[in-house]
Amino acid sequence: MNKAEQEAFETCLKFLKRIGIKTIFRENMNGSFLPGLAIELGTIFIDVNALKFPGDILHEAGHLAVMETADRLLANADCFALRPHRDAEEMMAIAWSYAACVHLQLDPSFVFHDDGYKGGGSYIADNFNNKNYLGLPMLQWIGLTHDERNAACNGTQPFPTMIKWLRD
Repeated sequence: MNKAEQEAFETCLKFLKRIGIKTIFRENMNGSFLPGLAIELGTIFIDVNALKFPGDILHEAGHLAVMETADRLLANADCFALRPHRDAEEMMAIAWSYAACVHLQLDPSFVFHDDGYKGGGSYIADNFNNKNYLGLPMLQWIGLTHDERNAACNGTQPFPTMIKWLRD
């Protein structure tokens, strides 16, 4: 990691700790979906020597954040593909990680790099930057944020501002 990536990564770790997503450093993880990251029992394990894209931690945290508490505490990376609302949760994790970037004042390219999202990271970031918020209706439905109309009605700020970071 270069210095800027290291600083952004440390900012993410502090944020995740503050909102209640546990991270643990561990070396020599085999078979993880993303290089250097694994999820076991709702905890994100990090092998900094194998971590290729440090921003991926926010996307993985987004998967955990949009799960109900009971599911989140038992989650592992293998379970994501088997969840009944997997596609909706993927879109929510994408939107959540964008909101986290904005909240942490990180460039969205930290998460939405071109080596992720099947080469479409910059396309996703551009859409969010243009207020085309993939996943927003579902984040709103689970009570994490509001769109502009509902924010005005509820006296809150609209997405990408979050009401809360973890689903109940």
